[in-house]
Amino acid sequence: MLQSLLFALLLVAAFGLFAWQVRKIRANVLVGRARAAGGHPAERLRKTLLVAFGQQKMFKRLTPALLHLVVYVGFLVINIEVIEIVIDGLFGNLFGFHRSLQFLGPLYDGLMATNEVLAALVIVAVAAFWWRRNSHPPLKRFTGPELRMWPKLDANIILYIEVVLMVALFFMNTADLKLHQMRGEDLPGTFPISNLLVGLLPTSQGTLHVLERIGWWAHITGILLFLNYLPSSKHFHIILAFPNVWYSRLVPQGQFSNVESITHEVKAMMDPAYEVPAAPVGPDGVALAPAPFGAKDVDDLPWTNLLSAYSCTECGRCTSVCPANLTGKLLSPRKIIMDTRDRMEEKYNSPLIFRPNVYGEEAGHAPITDLANATLLRGKVTPEELWACTTCNACVESCPVNINPLESIIEMRRFLVLEESAAPNSLNVMFSNIENNGAPWAFSPSDRFNWADDLYVKGPTPETAPV
Repeated sequence: MLQSLLFALLLVAAFGLFAWQVRKIRANVLVGRARAAGGHPAERLRKTLLVAFGQQKMFKRLTPALLHLVVYVGFLVINIEVIEIVIDGLFGNLFGFHRSLQFLGPLYDGLMATNEVLAALVIVAVAAFWWRRNSHPPLKRFTGPELRMWPKLDANIILYIEVVLMVALFFMNTADLKLHQMRGEDLPGTFPISNLLVGLLPTSQGTLHVLERIGWWAHITGILLFLNYLPSSKHFHIILAFPNVWYSRLVPQGQFSNVESITHEVKAMMDPAYEVPAAPVGPDGVALAPAPFGAKDVDDLPWTNLLSAYSCTECGRCTSVCPANLTGKLLSPRKIIMDTRDRMEEKYNSPLIFRPNVYGEEAGHAPITDLANATLLRGKVTPEELWACTTCNACVESCPVNINPLESIIEMRRFLVLEESAAPNSLNVMFSNIENNGAPWAFSPSDRFNWADDLYVKGPTPETAPV
C-alpha cells in the first residue's frame, strides 16, 4: 500500500512538473509572429513519417545513423516495459500481481527479449557516441565556441543517463530472474542478457528481492527525472522533432517570403485602383503600431522559427556543410539557432530548471551587461555572421529535423537593411545602381551593349560557303 502511494505521488509530481515546463515553453514559442502553417495534411503527414519517424535525413551519414537508430528503436521498445512498470507500481502491490503484461504470452516473450537485446545495443551505441564527442581531437562538428561549457556537458549528461537507465533495467531483470529461479518458478518473459548475468548476483533471496526493488525504483525514477530534464536539454528534440517537421515549410527551399506591407504598397503603385488594407486595430480601437521590417529580437521571428530553436539537437550537421563556416568565416548556422533559444530563455524567464543561464565569451557570445536592452541581433548574433551567409540552403537541406536557419538569417538581414540601412557598402552600391540604372551594374541602360561594338564575326568565304 505504501509503495503504491509513493509511486502515485511520484508520477503526479513528475508529470505535473513536466507539464508546467512544457506550458511555459509553448508560451515562449507563441510570442513569435503569427504564421499560417497548416494545410496540405497529406504532404505534411508524409514528410513527418519520412523525416521524423523514418529518420530519412540521418542516413546521409551511415555510421551515426545506425547508432542513432539503435538508440531510437530502443527508446520506443523500452517504453513498452515502462507501461508495465507503471501498471505494476500503481496496482501490483494492491492486487498481488507481477509483470502485468504477461497475458500477451509469446508476444510478451518476444518483447522482453527484444527489449534486452536493444538495451545492450544502446549501451554500445552510447559508448560510441561518447567517444565521438570526447576523443582527442573530437569530430570537428562537435567543436565550436557555441558548444563550450553547458552544451558540451549537456551532451555527456544525456549519454551518462542513458547508460544508468539501461544498467538499472538489467539490474531489475537479473535480480528478478534469479529470485524466481531460486524459488523454482518461471519468470514470465525471455531475458537473454539477464540469463548471462545471473551468476554475478548473490544467492540470498532477501538480498535479491532488495536488489530487484532497487533496480525497479532506479529505472522508473530515472526515466521520470529524465523526462523533466528533457526541456532543459538538447534532447528535447525527441519530442519536438515531430511537430517541427509537421510545421516545416512546404514551398521550395530557395523561395523567400515577402513583406506583406511592402507588397501592398507596390501593388498600390502599380494599380491606382488597388486599396491598401486598413491598419489592424487593438481591442481599444486604436491602430496598432506597424510591425518592424525583418527581425531584431525573437518576438519578431515567426513562431515556427522559435519552435525550431527548441527542436535543435545541436548535432552540427548544418555548420559542417556551411561553405561560409568551412572557409573560416564567423557564421555557424547551429549558433544562430542556439542563440535564438538562449535569447528566449533570457528574455522570457524560461523555467528550464536544469540549464544554467551561461552568457558571455565562454558560451560563444559577446558579454551582455544590459539585459533589459539586449536583443537577438547584435546582442547575440553579429551582422558579420549574417552577411557571411551565401543563402545556399545547405544548412536547411542537412538538418535531420527540418530546421531552417536561413529563414532567421534573412529576417535579421531585412531588419539591418530596411530598418537601419546598415547593409555593407558593396550592397549599398548595388542598391544605388538598381535604383538609377535598373541593373546591379554601374552603366546606363543605353550603354549596356557598348561592349559589343568592336566585335567582328567573320562570315563564310566564297570558297567555304555552302553550295
